[in-house]
Amino acid sequence: MQKDTYHSLVRNALEQEGWRITHDPYFIRMGRRKGFIDLGAELLGAERGAERIAVEIKSFTSVSGITGFEDALGQFMLYKFALAQKEPERMLFLAIPRDYYEDFFDDQFFQQVLHAYEIRLIIYDIGQSAIHQWIR
Repeated sequence: MQKDTYHSLVRNALEQEGWRITHDPYFIRMGRRKGFIDLGAELLGAERGAERIAVEIKSFTSVSGITGFEDALGQFMLYKFALAQKEPERMLFLAIPRDYYEDFFDDQFFQQVLHAYEIRLIIYDIGQSAIHQWIR
């Protein structure tokens, strides 16, 4: 399995925010087939208890932003459905670069797509090697 260009950056940024990486990758069964979400992580807090997430990381380095988003959306929806069956309390996030988010999601149509499909985002900053924003 080939890791995304910014896999290590996102993993390190999550760890810097206190997340413990529990799976790299997170195996998920989809019917008779296997899938691999890039990361599984948990955050233990006295007030919130344990919070568990799965993170699919995308770099969107291809020429076409729309093609990359179409592929990412399809993958996200398959993983979301499979994860809801296996571990419904674990939230799935799509991790995308800040520059892609600011360029692509300035279009109201794509904001509506995020909302309609309940896509949670982690926006990461490549230059700062950090998480810029969480969108739940």
